[in-house]
Amino acid sequence: MYGIIYYNLFLKGSARMIILGIDPGLAIVGWGVVEYRSGKFRTLGYGAIRTPAGTRTEERLAGIYRDLNTVIDRFRPDEMAVEELFFTNNITTGIRVAEARGIVLLCGEQKGIRISEYTPPQVKQAVVGYGRAEKKQVMTMVTSLLGLKEVPKPDDTADALAIAVCHGHSSASRIAQFFNN
Repeated sequence: MYGIIYYNLFLKGSARMIILGIDPGLAIVGWGVVEYRSGKFRTLGYGAIRTPAGTRTEERLAGIYRDLNTVIDRFRPDEMAVEELFFTNNITTGIRVAEARGIVLLCGEQKGIRISEYTPPQVKQAVVGYGRAEKKQVMTMVTSLLGLKEVPKPDDTADALAIAVCHGHSSASRIAQFFNN
């Protein structure tokens, strides 16, 4: 029976998933929405939430919250994929990004969206096939996979689309494993 359900859901293409990918940040939150169906992606929308430098952190976080809720309400994603943080030398910047990431997670949770998190090497592996790929390689592959005419700008937006693609590939693998066990 599981084989039949698997066939009906994925080989005939009746199942679809709307994925919201998020590259969190305080200055820029990249977002990208894709539809994933039968192993293929279709871009539904992408962009960036920008907060002005020099504004109080709590105002910037409120702006991220408001604008991300607008994106969620518009596209009604089934799932959200968020990049995990990695810290560089500037711990203060890392903390601010973590605060913004918390707002992203809160938005998803409040809307009842299933949230998955991926490290940068996981995203690179899923998109390019190599966990240490260069940023340019990831951007080129995302552009190709999604059939876009040019690399999305800013880079945070391209990263968000890569995270959504990563989630599509990862969730398809988990579903296939479930039905084949």
